[in-house]
Amino acid sequence: DMGTLGSRYMRTTMKLVLGLVALAALVGVAQATLGVDVSEPTMPAAFSCMHGDGYDFAVVRCYQSNGVIDPNGVHTIYNAWAGGMAHVDAYMFPCPTCGNPGGQVQQLVNYLKQYNTNYGMIWLDIEGPQYWTSSQGDNQAFFNGLVSELEALGQHIGVYSSASQWIPIFGGSFSGGARFPLWYAHYDNNPSFSDFSPFGGWQTPAIKQYNGDVTICGAGVDQDWYPN
Repeated sequence: DMGTLGSRYMRTTMKLVLGLVALAALVGVAQATLGVDVSEPTMPAAFSCMHGDGYDFAVVRCYQSNGVIDPNGVHTIYNAWAGGMAHVDAYMFPCPTCGNPGGQVQQLVNYLKQYNTNYGMIWLDIEGPQYWTSSQGDNQAFFNGLVSELEALGQHIGVYSSASQWIPIFGGSFSGGARFPLWYAHYDNNPSFSDFSPFGGWQTPAIKQYNGDVTICGAGVDQDWYPN
């Protein structure tokens, strides 16, 4: 009868709707990419385990805040590729009080080239006003020096920073990095850009570091996210 047909129709329609909702949820997950960044030696098995858990990119520290190469950086990049990561980048924590930004960049790029390292970008880690000078003008000049040398060497550049770090270091009106992708930090355990407010000339970010100092697959990492 029509009642039976109607209830069957309703059940079929509900199944279809629920199926579409589930599909949309899966598509939503598929449209985002999870990754990690590391500042410690990390083995292929750990990256393989993380890759199995849905992490697809890694950013590896290759230059340290005391003005020296990170001796573990290249090996960890190799290990990230070996563990199945789809994208692997390097990051540089420069030493502003050491001076000579161009020389620091040359040191890093030569180190990476020496081992034929495969990487996508070099991210400049801009944080910690205590690592910088008390002169915002001097800090701006140092940052520009890093960028100029990276560009001269044909590197793809990104900037890691947040308003709470960028503004004390450079001042609120400095936008010297705005033409490069921004990777910002906010440890709210929320992999989305819903919390982002423009600063430094950036209107939209590229990557969010949404959780810090966690252990995944036995490795100490920060968690990162970007929409596809």
